[in-house]
Amino acid sequence: MANRTSSTAQSVHGTDPQLLIETTFRQRIYDSVYWKDQCFGLTITGVMEKSTSISSVGGCFGASRKPTDFLCLLLKLLQLQPTLPMLHELINQKDFKYLRALAILYFRLTQASVDIYQTLEPLYEDFSKLRMRGDGGEFEIVRMDEFVDTLLREKQACFVTLPVLTRRMALEDTGQLAPRISPLDEDSDSE
Repeated sequence: MANRTSSTAQSVHGTDPQLLIETTFRQRIYDSVYWKDQCFGLTITGVMEKSTSISSVGGCFGASRKPTDFLCLLLKLLQLQPTLPMLHELINQKDFKYLRALAILYFRLTQASVDIYQTLEPLYEDFSKLRMRGDGGEFEIVRMDEFVDTLLREKQACFVTLPVLTRRMALEDTGQLAPRISPLDEDSDSE
C-alpha cells in the first residue's frame, strides 16, 4: 500500500483523499526518504506514534522544496482515513501537540464546513507553542490558536490548498450555526 489509498476509504469532496495534496507536492513526498523509510506500511496507530516524535509543523522547505515529516504523515492519514470518533479523540487530546495539529489539519481538509467550525473554534483557547518550519527551512514559533485561525481563514496552510469553507456568517444566517461568542466578549460583559 505504498502510494495507494486504502480500499476501504471513502471519497472526500468527491475525490480520492490523496488528491487533496497537489500533485507536485505529493510526488515530492513519495520521493522523500522519510516517506520511504518511515511511512511505508504504517497503520493509523503507527502514524500516531510517529507524530508524537516530530518537532515541527510545516509544508515544504529549502531550495529543493523538501517535504516536512508533518506533511508526509498528513498524506499517510489521507491514505488511511481514520474514523470520525478517532479523529475527535486525536483533536481533543492535549498531551501531544503535533499529533493534535496533524489531526486538526486533516479534519479541516476532509470535513464539512459546519463540523469544521464546531470542532476547531473551541481550539482558539489553546495557546500551546508550535514550531513552524518556513519555506527557507527556518523555524518560527506559532501558537495553536494561530494555526487554527490560519486553517479557518486562509486558502492555504503547510503548502496544502484548503477546500473552500462556507463563510461562518452564511451558516449563521441559515441557522446551521449559532453565533460565536468570543471569550473576550464574555470578559468585557462581566466588568
